[in-house]
Amino acid sequence: MFWRWRRGFMTTLRDLSQRLGLSVTQVSRALNNHADVSAETRERVQAVARKLGYQPNLSARRLATGRSGMLGLVLPDIPQEPEDGMFVQIVGGLSQRLARLGRQFVLHIADPQDDIVEVYRRLIGGGAIDGFVLLEPEIRDRRVAFLRQAGVPFVIHGRVEDPEDYPYYDIDNRSVAQQLTGHLVAAGHRRIAFLNGPKTRTYAVSRRQGYRMALAEAGIEEERDLHRFGPMSEAQGLLAGVSLFGEGGPRPTAVVCGNTRLAKGLLQALQAIGLSVPAGVSVVVHDDQLPGLKSEAMDPPLTATCSPLAESWPHLARILVAAVDGAQLSALQLLGHVEFNERGSVSVCRDVPAVLVR
Repeated sequence: MFWRWRRGFMTTLRDLSQRLGLSVTQVSRALNNHADVSAETRERVQAVARKLGYQPNLSARRLATGRSGMLGLVLPDIPQEPEDGMFVQIVGGLSQRLARLGRQFVLHIADPQDDIVEVYRRLIGGGAIDGFVLLEPEIRDRRVAFLRQAGVPFVIHGRVEDPEDYPYYDIDNRSVAQQLTGHLVAAGHRRIAFLNGPKTRTYAVSRRQGYRMALAEAGIEEERDLHRFGPMSEAQGLLAGVSLFGEGGPRPTAVVCGNTRLAKGLLQALQAIGLSVPAGVSVVVHDDQLPGLKSEAMDPPLTATCSPLAESWPHLARILVAAVDGAQLSALQLLGHVEFNERGSVSVCRDVPAVLVR
């Protein structure tokens, strides 16, 4: 059979069956990650399929199963320049992993003027796409409501409101904010700012809850002006730093940054104002390990919770394939691990004001 593969003929399920000494049915079920096939057999079949350049016949699959084998990601617009590295990581990570699982990846960048629900409606018309990865979920997310009603499988990178009856991969964002804020409280800080994400994002809502819980546990009243929703960008961090620590600003003693872009902008503002970290201000951050930005490489290295976004894409791909294949919900929900790394960006604060400005 080697001459057929070497001369560029399309490798078929029958070819794989003969090469592996398995039935066509066993090969097909291994390629589609059925639970009744052992992990060892699945890995062996998929390794040979990759080596021989096997590509599933989508038309035949659709006739046999009613599915196209194509899974999609919809972006609302072309990513801006600072997001380029993350865009490549997302698309590359999902595409590679789905290919290993025998599925095709479809990226659709919508016209920002189009209604997002209509975009999904067009994409599922005629059964062109079996399921979707949803990024950056919002409160009362219209995409989730539509796909639920349409009966189209999806997996969310994050979570939306209860009930949690859908596939997801997430981290415990409330715990992240609570841990970072609590670390500053334990160092004596009572006036702690929090630079959060956009107010419509569910992760930002969860992080505000965690921030408030840490303050409440220490008997500290929240100063509303110290919590800031906004874009997770370097520019936003710079503007927030000037607003918090410039002339007339509330001047907290510590800041929690929602990601490393915000932290980078904040550090630039503090340096321009003449404040040092940690002597003048303590700073902690949640580090997603964004391309080119690491908390340990900043000046000074920042105390951080860390959960690399790059670890999300394989999980999201696996969960979506399993959802399309009808797996139980308990196998479709996963919380990622978060590490806490203490570094030199927090100092002990002894400046506890008698009266808090609210």
